[in-house]
Amino acid sequence: MVEQAGSGADPDAGWSLPAWTYSDPEFFAAEVERIFRPSWQIVCHVSDIAQPGDFQTLDYIGESVIVIRGEDGAVRAFTNVCRHRGARIVDGVSGCARKLVCPYHGWTYESDGRLTGVPMKAGYAMDLADHGLTPVQVEDFHGFLFVRLTDDGGPSVAQMMAPYVEEIAPYRFADLRALGRVTLRPRSVNWKNIGDNYSDGLHIGVAHPGLKRLMGDGYGVEASAHVDKMWGPIVERPSANWSERAYQHFLPAVPHLPPERQRLWTYFKLWPNFAFDIYPDQVDFMAWLPVSPTQTLIREISYAVPDDRREMKAARYLNWRINRQVNAEDTALVARVQAGMASHSFTVGPLHQDEVALRHFCGRIRAIIPQARQHRAPAAGWSANA
Repeated sequence: MVEQAGSGADPDAGWSLPAWTYSDPEFFAAEVERIFRPSWQIVCHVSDIAQPGDFQTLDYIGESVIVIRGEDGAVRAFTNVCRHRGARIVDGVSGCARKLVCPYHGWTYESDGRLTGVPMKAGYAMDLADHGLTPVQVEDFHGFLFVRLTDDGGPSVAQMMAPYVEEIAPYRFADLRALGRVTLRPRSVNWKNIGDNYSDGLHIGVAHPGLKRLMGDGYGVEASAHVDKMWGPIVERPSANWSERAYQHFLPAVPHLPPERQRLWTYFKLWPNFAFDIYPDQVDFMAWLPVSPTQTLIREISYAVPDDRREMKAARYLNWRINRQVNAEDTALVARVQAGMASHSFTVGPLHQDEVALRHFCGRIRAIIPQARQHRAPAAGWSANA
């Protein structure tokens, strides 16, 4: 069921979060503990770790997590930390290792996390069975793998996406394969500014002329309990822009999609900081990982159902060209907002009734960290008493 977020009793429902929450170190620390440690984070697709020993890593909020396929075929996740002296075990974003060997002292772990090798073992007063790698919760959602550092009883990814599971079913998520490698793009802005911009439908017609040409007035936004959905159909009228017009022309029929999805772009933003961009020709995921109060790392990659048709290859290339321009426009926009928030003149801004996704997001933040209702930053040390 779609929520008209912000329509309840919250007295701040019609207002944005205050500017100080987008740069304050103490607020950021509260977000790390109360929002990010209990939240799901996307790592990769099951096809990225197809063979025993294949692994992918994810570094965020001071943690490094390794997701690895075991010799038994099961997928598990662990903190990428040796239980001896805390050294990081593996480097890089991906690889294959039948055993995980710490480069510091040679402690050796199996792909299921068991500690099986310790040099000079007799000198330690310990049981090896008690010192395996620390497990991390992992979820497979239609082929995409997610991890969560702590379980606060919140919903699974499947539960979050439940309102839309039938809608995404035709895209055959489980059959997707990577089109390239993960791209990492640092941005000198608070993570919330990237998420706010992603769910903001009002700026499309003003700041993204390419999307306006492709979608006309068809762009829509809605908010459910854990997911924002945005969508726009590709219009038939040829665009004046070469890349957009060529995409309209070359995008072929996709056999596994129903007629109403042949020329539809759909975006799903999941709480708190990642999204699926779903096109007829491919599916991308994008996560904006917080680094500091004013630094964020965007992590993204494209996947697709294998299709060697020339028209499809052209459509995917043109999709990249179009969205590269959109990304450049968004990068400038969020930097402009982050800079403007530094002004003492700005505290909060009014939200339009149609900005349902932004209203919902702000409401969730205020519920988790009530100090976000204060227009000016409270005195230092507030989080210790919260």
